[in-house]
Amino acid sequence: MSLVTKQLVFGAKRFVAPALVASVVALGSVALVNHTGVHAAGISASPLDDNSVNALTALDQAMEALASRVSPAVVNIAVTSTPSADEADADGQGGGRGSQGIPPGLEQFFGPGGPFGGMGGGRMQRPQQQQLQHGIGSGVIISADGYIVTNNHVVEGAKDIKVTLNDRRVLNGKVIGTDKFTDLAVVKVNAHDLPAMSWGDSAKLVPGQTVLAFGSPFGYFQDSVTRGIVSAVNRQNPFSGDARKPGGFIQTDAAINPGNSGGALVNAHGELIGINTWIVSDNGSFAGASFAIPAQIAKATAAQLIAHGKVEHGYIGISMNDVTPDNAQFFNLKDASGAIVAQVSPNSPASRAGLKQGDVIAEVNGSHVTNSGYLQIAVSGVEPGKSITLGILRDGKPQTVNVTVGNYDAKNAEVAANDGDGASQNNGKLGVAVGDVTADIRQQLNLPDNLHGAVVENVRPASPAEDAALQPGDVVLEVNRRPVASASGFVSAVHSQPAGKDILLLVWSKGNASYRTVRPSADGSNG
Repeated sequence: MSLVTKQLVFGAKRFVAPALVASVVALGSVALVNHTGVHAAGISASPLDDNSVNALTALDQAMEALASRVSPAVVNIAVTSTPSADEADADGQGGGRGSQGIPPGLEQFFGPGGPFGGMGGGRMQRPQQQQLQHGIGSGVIISADGYIVTNNHVVEGAKDIKVTLNDRRVLNGKVIGTDKFTDLAVVKVNAHDLPAMSWGDSAKLVPGQTVLAFGSPFGYFQDSVTRGIVSAVNRQNPFSGDARKPGGFIQTDAAINPGNSGGALVNAHGELIGINTWIVSDNGSFAGASFAIPAQIAKATAAQLIAHGKVEHGYIGISMNDVTPDNAQFFNLKDASGAIVAQVSPNSPASRAGLKQGDVIAEVNGSHVTNSGYLQIAVSGVEPGKSITLGILRDGKPQTVNVTVGNYDAKNAEVAANDGDGASQNNGKLGVAVGDVTADIRQQLNLPDNLHGAVVENVRPASPAEDAALQPGDVVLEVNRRPVASASGFVSAVHSQPAGKDILLLVWSKGNASYRTVRPSADGSNG
């Protein structure tokens, strides 16, 4: 008898007696009810009248019509590929997607369960010596002549692609172009008069809207559709290794499982408003949080891939933070919207245009910037070489800056590139121990020569510093927008702040700077 079966049997035995008691109670209830003239033995559920179910049947009919309209444009994609060098390294199983189809940085959120992996797309790996992988995923037909948009991680390294259409035809697919930056790709099949989806406007999405997700979960269940709502918009990918990648993900509770990667997320009008791409789960299957690349990004990327086979992303060379109620006061802001410039890369478009650390970007080309994700998407979609106008607030005063957008690439993406009773302690009001940036530390952490501050050596659990996501190896560059050059300078700056008052730190971490608001206890003793 299996463990699961034993547990079920044990549970049944435990609840036999309570069940008997419940039966007696229920019988007693029936006896009481019978006194009112209701005969329990004759109770039956009669169908509801038309007026009672009109709203439900109308909703059903609308969803049925929507599904029948969208399904023909969603395809199944089967890929045979060779693993990349990164995949072939980790434990002989593949470090990038490996046998699970998980992009780097996401492995910790996906368990070992299942042969398909933890992302919307899945990989089944043959024995290592064959150096072949078989992947599954989904795609969306976006033109009648056979162009299909999907995820880069579905087709990366593909040697052979088979596309199964809704009518069960199986066609050979060819990769037209891929873009790791956005995790998007375009595949072409030789066909005409195919059902194609029209793009919707993902910028108009708001939490609570109904959405449907289409795809081939687990590769076997083509033409699957699930329904949910928009849980949130403009989500960042917290596991991305590159903070400059555009976020803006649509979060939904529509069920997405391995094999759904590259499938369609549509609105109530049947318009394509997102490409399903990743989930957060502890076991590799749907757990209530699915994410899609917004159409605003996918449409522009697909157009460039079809036209040029590659994508040139706009780049201005800054790291950003959202303006929040916690940090707005430090920048003389009246409301919590906009993007704070946390770092400006040397010799970047932003640097040449005169943007400075601490500037708050409130507008781009006249449009209001709600947060850093909005700005990332807006800049990424601008053709390199074109100029954009940024409305900024510098020390609370409005200014206008014109920036000529550069072309994003790995080279451009590089950044010119303790609190307590003593620097070595972490029992002060923030709960962080810091030290000086020595030559050895600079070499160990690969710090730029022009970077100065106090390096975090230790963070006390459950402290304000931990709440602010400080980690050993981070370097604190500023306290309340004033530079610090050493550990002692950091300690002095922190201790000079009134007890219980929020402290704004500029922190360099893993190649990027960001602002962190730290909230010590009111009496200064906690942390």
